[in-house]
Amino acid sequence: MPVKNRLAELHDDITAWRHDIHEHPEILFETHRTSALVAKKLREFGCDDVVEGIGRTGVVGVIKGNATGSGKVLGLRADMDALPIHEQTGLSYASKTDNAMHACGHDGHTAMLLGAAQYLSETRNFDGTVVVIFQPAEEGGGGGREMCEDGLMERFGIQEVYGMHNWPGQPVGSFAIRPGAFFAATDQFEILIEGLGGHAAKPHETADPTIMGSQIVMGMQTIASRNADPVDQLVVSVTSFETSSKAFNVIPQRVHLKGTVRTMSAEMRVLAEKRIHEICEGTATALGGKAEVVYHRGYPVMVNAEAQTEFAADVAKSISGQCDEAPLVMGGEDFAYLLEERPGAYILVGNGDTAMVHHPEYNFNDDAIPAGCSWWAEIVEQRMPAS
Repeated sequence: MPVKNRLAELHDDITAWRHDIHEHPEILFETHRTSALVAKKLREFGCDDVVEGIGRTGVVGVIKGNATGSGKVLGLRADMDALPIHEQTGLSYASKTDNAMHACGHDGHTAMLLGAAQYLSETRNFDGTVVVIFQPAEEGGGGGREMCEDGLMERFGIQEVYGMHNWPGQPVGSFAIRPGAFFAATDQFEILIEGLGGHAAKPHETADPTIMGSQIVMGMQTIASRNADPVDQLVVSVTSFETSSKAFNVIPQRVHLKGTVRTMSAEMRVLAEKRIHEICEGTATALGGKAEVVYHRGYPVMVNAEAQTEFAADVAKSISGQCDEAPLVMGGEDFAYLLEERPGAYILVGNGDTAMVHHPEYNFNDDAIPAGCSWWAEIVEQRMPAS
């Protein structure tokens, strides 16, 4: 695999940074130690500017090329936060924080972008400016949105933005990408059902909210099977069903449902929300009760720009010799907020035959580091070639 020689030389150092970050995971915006380590490294590398506190605990480094006459400015983004999972890997550098773990590989993403930043700071073999972005709170906190709301794009003049995620099950160091909608919009809902409780032996004297809830759960499955165009992607999953009584002989007064909706288009997102309200409220009313729907819109659909995706794939091919078409992913990714602000692309780098992300036995594969670092470096050198 043709990777940059300097990045191959830095492999051990980058791996050591990754292990240190892995050992000290931090959740959401509480990435204080990680952010401080990133800022310290960027200053040691000689970045032209290092700014902390963007999007609460985000860190930004600015690296100018040997020439800047092109006027081009590229953003490269990595996420820093961990997940509230108890690690079960048995690694020598396993998490030292109870119920916190780098189970999605953000430690690897951060270390790889640091490696690329060191290389770019040393060589500066490009005509333009690179902005390296280290983001907190990708795992549900919307750190990307907060960094954008803090003026990330405007303050640093970013014109295009690129990101990367490791992918278990894909050969180590290989790449995959797709143009257009790539990762799903991720919404959440809660449904509060009120009936009339009573004795389980006298159901005729009640308005049973468990029946309402059960029919609502089944009814919501018709949104994908009967309301959506079969060629569109839509997932509606009820993930929690709780009643106000746990007794065997009591029909409860209330039922509380929770769940998630995943869509790949604005039209499907609107349809799902509308039908959830109609099905819940209509079903409960028909059975003598009432239902209140609380619907929360989460991350938007992550959409890769056509031109930048083609370019990112070509860069990947120059490193690994190939770049496959990635599958649609019904998981969410808050790099979507950055891509709403500027054109860019998000790519997958293979993690090999490992546990899937968000699993307590998952671990980022250090063998992917040279390829990932080289991709980021080549994005810069090929997009902003030295004159």
